[in-house]
This record gives sequence, structure tokens and C-alpha cells, in this order.
Amino acid sequence: MSELLNGLNDKQKEAAMYVDGPLLILAGAGSGKTRTLTYKIAYLLEEGIVKPWEILAITFTNKAAKEMKTRVESLIGENGNDIWLGTFHSVCVRILKREINLIGYSTDFNIFDELDKEKVIKEVLKKLNIDDKVYPVSLIKYEISNAKDKMIDYVKYKNDAIGDFRKEKIAEVYELYQKTLKQNNALDFDDIIMLTVKIFLENPDRLNYYQNKFKYILVDEYQDTNKVQFILISLLSAAHGKICVVGDESQSIYGFRGADISNILNFEREYPNAKVVKLEENYRSTKNILNAANEVIKNNKSKIDKKLWTENDEGEKICYKTLPNEYEEVEFVVDKIDEICKKENKTYSDFAVLFRTNAQARVLEEVFMRNGTPYKLIGGLKFYSRKEIKDLTSYLKLIQNKDDNISLKRIINEPKRGIGDTALDRLDILATENNISIFELIQDSNNLIGIRSAGNIIMFRDMINELIALKDKIKISELMKEVLKKSGYEDMLNQEDSKESEMRFENLMEFIGVAMEFENETADATLADFLDSIALVSDVDKLDESSEAVTLMTMHSAKGLEFDDVFLVGMEDGLFPSKRSIDEVDGIEEERRLCYVGITRAKERLYITNASKRTLYGSTTYTMPSRFVDEISDDLLDEESQENKSLRKRKSEDYLDNEYSQVDSIISSNNFIPKSTSNKSSFGLSVDSFLKNISGVSSKPSYESKSFNNDYTVGMQVKHKKFGVGVIKKIEEEGEDFKLDIQFENFGFKRLMANFTPLEIIEK
Repeated sequence: MSELLNGLNDKQKEAAMYVDGPLLILAGAGSGKTRTLTYKIAYLLEEGIVKPWEILAITFTNKAAKEMKTRVESLIGENGNDIWLGTFHSVCVRILKREINLIGYSTDFNIFDELDKEKVIKEVLKKLNIDDKVYPVSLIKYEISNAKDKMIDYVKYKNDAIGDFRKEKIAEVYELYQKTLKQNNALDFDDIIMLTVKIFLENPDRLNYYQNKFKYILVDEYQDTNKVQFILISLLSAAHGKICVVGDESQSIYGFRGADISNILNFEREYPNAKVVKLEENYRSTKNILNAANEVIKNNKSKIDKKLWTENDEGEKICYKTLPNEYEEVEFVVDKIDEICKKENKTYSDFAVLFRTNAQARVLEEVFMRNGTPYKLIGGLKFYSRKEIKDLTSYLKLIQNKDDNISLKRIINEPKRGIGDTALDRLDILATENNISIFELIQDSNNLIGIRSAGNIIMFRDMINELIALKDKIKISELMKEVLKKSGYEDMLNQEDSKESEMRFENLMEFIGVAMEFENETADATLADFLDSIALVSDVDKLDESSEAVTLMTMHSAKGLEFDDVFLVGMEDGLFPSKRSIDEVDGIEEERRLCYVGITRAKERLYITNASKRTLYGSTTYTMPSRFVDEISDDLLDEESQENKSLRKRKSEDYLDNEYSQVDSIISSNNFIPKSTSNKSSFGLSVDSFLKNISGVSSKPSYESKSFNNDYTVGMQVKHKKFGVGVIKKIEEEGEDFKLDIQFENFGFKRLMANFTPLEIIEK
């Protein structure tokens, strides 16, 4: 046996050495999967089974790819540079740079991010005269992305939509959106993999080339793959079956993004001769934390039989605490962190606070700031989404790809050059009529006759042409400086002379620093390579682990990370698990997997908190503990936590009994529901949603027929200036005011304050 593998445990060695066919490595949380993968790659090379350039290794984040590459190079030296190692998207971009001309694109294509995508969709909706209130941009984005994840192009989507008016409208948008991208020689994020698969399916010779090239394929986080990623991997491995996938179905938490857990559950069906190796020894967490995770996840039915174990110490018992409200909940977290830092040799970066939904971040930030506790919020405004960064990126994109109308439209009048929307619309129409890009159109000054801002357009054109001429002569960072000078962007910020403009300038300098770092790390760095690299950066990839601050992040963002001490806040039914998931088997199982991920981020200590009463989305409600807390045995909790759990459970049961009695009271006074349905067992824990769904019935019956000073009553029909006609469903006191829950015909449910909302009473 190779001495290289001496540092692995028996199961890790077994996985690293098996190279005869398909292999599924079931790697539990903290079981050393990255170590196993990197040693497997090193073993393949040391034994001469494959050459470095014959290995394709795919991860899900740039950070994971970089870590794996560093580890491989430490084992085998510079040969690691020849391995195709990267994310699904970066690997596919590399293929597309060679092959995309086969489907009518140029190899200097640009990649549009989510903001670019939204802008194109808005333009398409405007051109098609479709109301974005009826067909919101977010809905269109989701539908298009979901279709591409399933390999459904606009032609198939259009055919499938026949007979469904709403889908037919979305199909129109999808078609024009895709044609607009192609006209701009641009791809969105979802196109990257879909078009790679399209090339392989339409060009068997190219598929055959890559099948022969990649003689061994490794895929990390296989449980997070979607349909199009599954097809890509299946195509590439079909010729030889030398494929190794690593994953953990218990950490499949991206179903809402299209991840298909059946890919890992059915691996043995897809590859009947597959070998399965389970990595069940956890090196991260204490026994108590690990046992809690096992007790939660065992309640899922869609799973593969395995149980994590560890030789680590028992560790401290888990702390479970209920606080009166969300502010006191976070105060407890802050105080506990400060207390531990003072008593022990801990720094703020050893702690993480994980939450279920972004809406919880506001109170967390507020309390952390008030207490002066340093923190970093992962998932705030992304660096590459800031206006100044988007502006400079758009200049670079236009310099790289003159057909990019979207980037041109963004910066032709940024800074202000007196080129208005009317002139831009005229250029857009002329370019479309001539089937050329706007930049190509303005190269001929005769096309600008009759346009008032023609002189300014010519100055802009000449400036871009100068920068294009510099593109291949100077470094990317130097080109960025030239853009800021020649475009007038730097002067604009200097003239503003404000704190905001100073901050925007600092952000641009940071961006140039990113380019300089890229130049140092990448041999013969080109502008195209740089644009590709920043298009593929994710938010968690930019997590600065060196800064001394508590990490605040959603549980989804925490996947793959670990911290000494972890706080899971907001552990309440309806929040975590979410309301939407509670009545769905698949939904509650994914929420449970998310809880499992949250628990297993902790190495030494785990704190679970909730609030008796929480205000979220403008509504204050009394809460019930998360069912996931109940799934953790009392003997894993400290004594105070056991008492809290018991007391909280009794209070929740009393609360439910009170709610049931309200339901009985409501039902007995209304003839529209049979009395027999008031049986408790028919409502379970969804009694709140039942109350809200009874038309005209308030969860506080005493308000049902009560008239207030403002003359509003439940069931009254009212009209709002913006939202139109609606019906008051519920009225609740709020200090000196009243909250009105109104169901509007065209805008859905809204919660408004009576004294601040002018409403016209239509019908009492």
C-alpha cells in the first residue's frame, strides 16, 4: 500500500484506493471528505493510473476548489496545476471558451450576473408591453432559471405552455430574453451548464473528445446537483464509468434552487456496479453535539442508513434558552459571547450565529451594533453588486465584447454625458433594424444624423475605441485606472466630495486590488479571464476568516463551514421549520436536513434559542418551540435547559388549548362549518393558519363585530389609493393605533396601520 495514504483512516483509505469503477463516498459532516478526495487524486497520480490533465474534479464553490487545489499541490507538487479542478460553472466556461462557436456564439462572450439578468427581463417586459406587477421580474427569473436547470429551452417551454395563458406570457418573455442574450453575445449563469450540455448532445464528436480526455471524474457535494448537472456528469462518464461522487444526503438543503436529492439516493441505480463507502467518523464535533444531530436527522425517511460517531470528548451539554422576545434573545447571545471571550482565550471569529431567514438579520445587527460587538454579516449587499463596481465592470465588458448592448446602455451616460433615454431608444431601434450591435452602429457617424446628442455619442465611441486599443497592451489593473480617468468617473467622484463618494472610490480601489491579485496568481492573465473569474465569485467565497468578528449568516450560507461555538437562533415552528414546509413531507425533511447542517457546524459548544413572542414582517405573534428541539433528547441538554424545555412545552400546550377553545367558540357561532370539525386532532399544529384562513373570522373573536373610532370593521370592503379594492380580514390593537389585515383583489394580503392609511369605505 502506498505510504501516501498512511494518514487516512481505514474507510478513507478504502475510498481513496478504489479506482475500478463508479464509487459513491457517503461522507457525513466533519468526516474528512476533502482530505479523502485530495488524497485520492494524489493516489491516482502517484500510481500512474492517470495523468494530471486526465482528471476532472468538480466542487460547488470557488473557495472549496481553491482549498482542494492547494492541498493537492502540497501532496504532488506543481503537477496539480494541470488538473481540471473547479466549480461546475468554471469548468463549463473553460469548455465553452473552446466550443461555443458550434452553437452560434463568439468565444469572447460575457457572463451576465443576476442584476444584469433583471435589467434584461425588465427591458423585455417593456418591449412586450407586459405589466411587471402581474408578471414580476422575480417570477420570470425563477421560471427561466428553473426551466434551464431542467434542460428546457424556450422552444420546449413555449410548446408546454400552450393552453395555460400565464405560462404562455412567461414563454414570450423567455423567448425574447434568450434572443436578447444571444444578440449581446452573453450568457446568464444558468446558460453556462445548459449550453455545455447542448453542445455535447448536438456534437457527439466533441462529447467523445472530452470523454476520452477525462479518464477519471470526481464530483464533490453530489447531493446538491440538479438535473442539468446530473446530465453533464452522466454524459462525460458514460464511456468509462470511472466516476467518484462524494456527498451526504443528510446535508441536501438546496431543493429550492433545483437540487435533486434523488441524484445521490439513486446513484446505485444509475451505476449498478457502484461501490459505496461510508465515512461515519466525525473529527469536528463533541459527542453531545453529534448525538443531537443524529437524533434530529433519524426522523427523516429519505436517507441512506448511516450514523456519525466520534472519538472526541463528550463536551459540554447543549444550552437551550427561551427569551421573552427577539431583542432579548439576541442580547442573550451577545452577552454569552462576551462572557466566553473574557473567561477563555477565545476571539470573536470563533463564534457564529445562524438563522433561518434574512429577515432575522435586522435585529441581530441592531443589537450587535448597540453592544459594540464586532460582527460580519454574510449575505448583505454583495461587493460586485455595488453601483460603482457594476459601472466599472460594464466598461470592461464593453471593451471585451463590443456586442454587449446591456453594458453599453448602462455606461453610455455614466457619468452624465447628455445622452438621454430618447437618443438611446433611437439607437436601439436602428441597431435592431440593421441586425447589428449599438456600438457597431455608432462606428458610422452618418447613423447619428438627426440625434441631438450625436457629438457626445461620438466622444463616447472614440473613448471606448481608445480603451479597446489599450486592452492587450497593458495590465488589467492599469486598464481599469485608464477607464476611470478617460471616462470621467474619477473626476465625478472627486467633484462630489462626499463621504459616500469617498467610500465609492475606496471600493473601486479595492476592485483594482482584486485585479492586481488576479494578475499575480494567473499567468498571462487576460481581461476575458478576469471577467470570467469575477462573474463566478459567490458571497460565501469572500468570507474573511481572519477578521476578528462574530459571523452572522443564514444556515444555508453556513454549509461547509465550522466554528468553535454556534448559536442557532429563532428555533420556532413557523420560522424554523418554515410555515411553508410544515404541511409538506419533502419540505419538512429538507428543513430537518438544514437543522442537521446547523448543528454540525459547531465544534465545541451549541446554543439553541427561541423567543416566546416575535415580531417579524410587521406582525407580532406568540410562538411555539421548533419541533426539532423536541427531537433532541433531554439528557443532551444541561439541567437549566431541560427545565426550560419542559416549561416551554407546557406553556405551548396551554397556548394551543386556548387557541382550540377559540376555534370551538368561533365554529359554534357560525353555521358554515360542521361542529364535528372542531376536534383538536383535525387541526394539529396548524391551528394558526386555520384561524387566518376562515373568511371574516379574526383570531381574536372579541374584535369580530367591534367597531373602532375609525369605523373600520372586519368584513368591510375598502379602497386604497395604490392597492385598490380589498376586504378587511382582521383588526388588532397596536398601541394607540390598529393594525388592519386586508386582502386586496390585485395585490394580495397587506398589513396596514389604520391612522396612517387613508382608506375609502366602499361597503360596510
